[in-house]
Amino acid sequence: MSKNYSRLSAVLTITLAAGALLAACGDSGSQKTGEAGQTPAVEETPKTIKVVANNGSRKYPEGMDANNNPYIKYVRENAKVDVQLITPPADAYLEKLSVMMASGDLPDLMYTNDPNWLVNYVNQKALQPLDELLDKYGPDLKKLIPKEAWDHVTINGKIYAVPVLNQIPANEIMYVRKDWLNKLGLAEPKTLDEYVKVMKAFVEQDPDGNGKNDTVGLVAMENLQRMGPFLGAFGVQRNQWYEKDGQLVNSSIQPEMRAALEFLNGLYKDKLLDQEWALNKQKNLEEKVASGKAGLFSAAWYDTRGPIQTNKQNDPKAEWVPLEYPVGKDGKSGSVGLSIVKGYNVIPATSKNADAAIKMLDFIIGKGQRTLGLGFENEIWATKDGKFTMDFEEHNKHIYRLTLGELVLPTEFLKEKNDALGMQFRLNENIDRILKNPVKSQFLGTPTPAMGKYGVKLDKMESEVFNKIVMGVAPITDFDKFVDDWKKQGGDEITKEVNDWYKGQKK
Repeated sequence: MSKNYSRLSAVLTITLAAGALLAACGDSGSQKTGEAGQTPAVEETPKTIKVVANNGSRKYPEGMDANNNPYIKYVRENAKVDVQLITPPADAYLEKLSVMMASGDLPDLMYTNDPNWLVNYVNQKALQPLDELLDKYGPDLKKLIPKEAWDHVTINGKIYAVPVLNQIPANEIMYVRKDWLNKLGLAEPKTLDEYVKVMKAFVEQDPDGNGKNDTVGLVAMENLQRMGPFLGAFGVQRNQWYEKDGQLVNSSIQPEMRAALEFLNGLYKDKLLDQEWALNKQKNLEEKVASGKAGLFSAAWYDTRGPIQTNKQNDPKAEWVPLEYPVGKDGKSGSVGLSIVKGYNVIPATSKNADAAIKMLDFIIGKGQRTLGLGFENEIWATKDGKFTMDFEEHNKHIYRLTLGELVLPTEFLKEKNDALGMQFRLNENIDRILKNPVKSQFLGTPTPAMGKYGVKLDKMESEVFNKIVMGVAPITDFDKFVDDWKKQGGDEITKEVNDWYKGQKK
């Protein structure tokens, strides 16, 4: 008899004996037994977890809210976790996360898109490492999230977040009102100078024909958002890392960034850039496009189903077309390339329900992926004659489901869904155009300790200085002072750590 067989027999004998002992000791009146005399399994009461997520200002149908809708019920029933969702206002989301961390009254799971925030709280030992939890409760998470993304959230050899993948490694694409160009006798712009000519005409020549001076040349958002293609014409994007003379350097402190800011200041000074850009949030930008006040902007790839579509409904004459990215004097162009990781799901060190949080995420990325990404079959989508179809009205009505679905983004059905949403929206065409020339960072490692220590402060300082320069509140020479301050206040330390990583990649 083999040793393995002997061990197996011993284990079976012990197991059967323990079962008999438990049956003898049980209260025969407390449970009903089946026909075979077996005691049915008692269902475990689902754990309650508090989850903080960014709802992105999505609305709920009447009578529903974040914790009362069919999709959160679907997750609760199928993941066997009592999820209680907390959705801070989208415009102040990161600030609310920091307030929560300072309060001590912490949830079980928090989503953030800020890598500096992540490293900062890892440094403070405020977050749990997740390796053992993932091994035990996250098989689909480990299978469906690539190693590159896990590497991005591994700090000091331990995983501290479940990464959220970027479905598309870039976002912005230029769109223009073709009917306005035609009315004013303008060709589709290609170079930076031609873009400026179009902006000037849109401001001065009454393209909407209402006899009022009420249209803007270029609409953008606070903190230089939706200006990526114009920075790209100078060969830079904000806070990326590029190789120069064998070293990685931060893009935000390069002479090319200085030139880009000077250009944007010229647009603002000449009133070609929306004078309210520094106050515009996403909702403001969308309203200006939808209402016909703006005919040129850097759109998100999905804006053809959003403000552009609304504008066309408001004005049947409106015709929008995509443009090539503006080309600068040195022949450079492109928009911001994104990291493989879009965001981070972290579990505070105080959570007693970390296992349930991982179980929920594992369900969302695995068995729940199709339903949370596309909606309920035969209610929002269906397959007819082998073709995928979607009910647009129901899709829009229940778009809030993505608040849960985007905690770990479903990636398998994006192209299929985009085409089903309407070929006229050019969603996959937009994505293909964007992917031709994104400007990408060459630092692909985990956020460094110094990023966690100094990153939030440096980002705030950068935004304040850049905003002031573009608005003309500060002279362009303040950029030079910013560069010195950035280096002294932690930037040099971050640069050293980034290049230590870079040297390791070359070995």
